[in-house]
Amino acid sequence: METTLRGVGVSHGVAIGEVRHMGTAVLEPPAKQIPAEEAEREQGRARQAVDAVAADLMARGNLAGGEAQAVLEAQAMMAQDPELIADVDRRIAVGSTAERAVYDAFAAYRDLLAGAGEYLAGRVADLDDVRNRIVARLLGVPMPGVPDSDEPYVLVARDLAPADTALLDPALVLGFVTEEGGPTSHSAILARALGVPAVVALPGAGELAEGTIVAVDGSSGEVFVDPTEEKKAQLEAAAAERRAALAGSTGPGVTSDGHKVPLLANIGGPADVAAAVEAGAEGVGLFRTEFLFLDDNKNAPSEEKQVEAYRQVLEAFPEGRVVVRVLDAGADKPLDFLTPADEPNPALGVRGLRTLLDHPEVLRTQLTALAKAAEGLPVHLEVMAPMVADRTDARAFADACRAAGVRAKFGAMVEIPSAALRARSILQEVEFLSLGTNDLAQYTFAADRQVGAVSRLQDPWQPALLDLVALSAEAARAEGKSCGVCGEAASDPLLACVLTGLGVTSLSMGAASIPYVRATLAKYTLAQCERAAAAARAADTAEEARGAAQAVLSGE
Repeated sequence: METTLRGVGVSHGVAIGEVRHMGTAVLEPPAKQIPAEEAEREQGRARQAVDAVAADLMARGNLAGGEAQAVLEAQAMMAQDPELIADVDRRIAVGSTAERAVYDAFAAYRDLLAGAGEYLAGRVADLDDVRNRIVARLLGVPMPGVPDSDEPYVLVARDLAPADTALLDPALVLGFVTEEGGPTSHSAILARALGVPAVVALPGAGELAEGTIVAVDGSSGEVFVDPTEEKKAQLEAAAAERRAALAGSTGPGVTSDGHKVPLLANIGGPADVAAAVEAGAEGVGLFRTEFLFLDDNKNAPSEEKQVEAYRQVLEAFPEGRVVVRVLDAGADKPLDFLTPADEPNPALGVRGLRTLLDHPEVLRTQLTALAKAAEGLPVHLEVMAPMVADRTDARAFADACRAAGVRAKFGAMVEIPSAALRARSILQEVEFLSLGTNDLAQYTFAADRQVGAVSRLQDPWQPALLDLVALSAEAARAEGKSCGVCGEAASDPLLACVLTGLGVTSLSMGAASIPYVRATLAKYTLAQCERAAAAARAADTAEEARGAAQAVLSGE
């Protein structure tokens, strides 16, 4: 009998197929003692396994490119953390086997992360994956991960490690469902980049029996278990209609009455450019530059290396708009040469612009490299600072841009509620705003974006978050300046209409979402978008807000 489960839809599309579960985690190694004379050999085994796993993660990142590369490189650094390796050596020295020492050292570190606040607790899944890979190598057993199958399937897991998501084969993995995660988790972002339908934060997903037929709607977040033929036909017809609309949708973003809403791409590096161009992106609304700095966790990249990477992206959008976010280090993107190692809560500490202002030479080199990369090109370069809290932050960044000779617009990201509340003040110092809805939701609701248990508070439809977007857009309009959205909220076609109605002037998203948003915007007038936005803000919950906006746009 057909039943319906509801999670959080994070990647558009419909997938119908049999359930296949993620490979089981590595078993706990036995706690046996080794003679003292074997300690050095075991320490060597442990180091070889750690280095092999780190190399494998780096290789997977190089293959995947883009967003995935930065995430997997961060995992590789986690595997080779000097403190963890020192702890493994100590445990072996007092009699543990290599595999048991790795297991226990990672368990101790896991407990520290889990108890260090929600932001760091969100790294636990990544840490567990690294541990499992090292222990599996030491035990000589297959790596945990995506199941082998000759037939397409729907992948079900408690959570998906970035290393698994990054190399999913869309020809085999029709879609995926997880119990954990949230709409802005690493796996959700990578799923959108791959164009794989996905639902996360689905209670009881692990209880779905192997081989069960499910239909996954990555837009609504619904998973239909044992769907009827009628339901399958209905979902497939809706998917076909959506594909037809996408095929017929080209050109710039615009409402049905001609109101222009530029549709830009979020990219993580040069590897993402081709997909953005193919999707018809009108430029780049968020160029994350962390990929360059993660190559070497000990040193900042040279100015020459930065110039080369930036120019590759700038050349791909002649006369287009490219918005570059300067380095956002700290919190879940620690760098040894920049980030304090002993912060009690890095998410609320020195990260983003705060880090750069503490290390002005790093900011100066990056800004100089951007200025040189844009020389002689017709591209419209804009640079923005992450984690701007107030006018003082905005002024400091603007001063740094001018001092570095940046001939571009400079702006501020709105990721902290204080920036939205005082947006008009900040706009006295910068020329545009860009809303990072992922972090803005996280800080507004004190809800870590990686923690599935608080996923309802990460929902970008939350009326309080829409209020902050409206405040920012109204401030920009009053100052005659622009206010875009570059967070994952922009990738939801229905929400894109609401954001347009709130006064947002551009939308930036993963390349795979651009056709969906373009086709949806083209159906409605600006006035309809404004009425939908007002209805959503008048609601009390995210679900009510979505329903109210949908009712307005469907003419109910």
